Amino acid sequence: MRETGPGQRALRTPRAAGLAGVVFALLLAAAIVLVRLGIPEGADTVAPHGFTDSAQRRAVRTALALVPFAGIFFLWFIGVIRAHVGAGEDKFVATVFLGSGLVFTATLFGAAAAASAVLVAAHPAGASPPAATWDFGRHLAYTLLTEYAMRMAAVFVSSMSVIGHRLGVLPRWLTVLGLLTAVTLLFLSSNVPWAELVFPAWSLLLSVHILVAGRRDGPRPAVA
Repeated sequence: MRETGPGQRALRTPRAAGLAGVVFALLLAAAIVLVRLGIPEGADTVAPHGFTDSAQRRAVRTALALVPFAGIFFLWFIGVIRAHVGAGEDKFVATVFLGSGLVFTATLFGAAAAASAVLVAAHPAGASPPAATWDFGRHLAYTLLTEYAMRMAAVFVSSMSVIGHRLGVLPRWLTVLGLLTAVTLLFLSSNVPWAELVFPAWSLLLSVHILVAGRRDGPRPAVA
């Protein structure tokens, strides 16, 4: 494995973080949209009539296939960001940042498992699942996604914004946008449909900024 200087290592880390973040943002946004379309109206649906539609079942299956990969890229996103920040980060905020990211990933997988249970509960012939099974599964899936996963995402976004502001690695507009995103996820995600899409949107903007900043800085010669 070829050795590189400190300047080269510092350049590779933000590019990897940006690429991982872009992929994560796109996968999570696609999964959220497909779940919203496949299990319509979230927790307000009274009967599972629409779920017998094959297109809706395919949408949920596709979303479930995307979620594990979204989680993998999100964990990579966390790791390379922490490696890039290094010893300059505040230990308290860094612990909150890491913990909220891990809990978000676990809760996202739990929501996907609940949605999978709703899908499996449908009879092989395509008939609707029992109303009690449908109600339990969809309530559990949307509660995990909108009330727990998105609130952990709010903590993740706010802590990342604080770290970026303190170290001066994020522009002011992106820090303010991060705080607004955190407030939206914290207070609106469980009541406003589709509000959870602000998290992948913020992740995409952050990742693009990291990529652009890394390209603008350009390669540095290795220090002898």
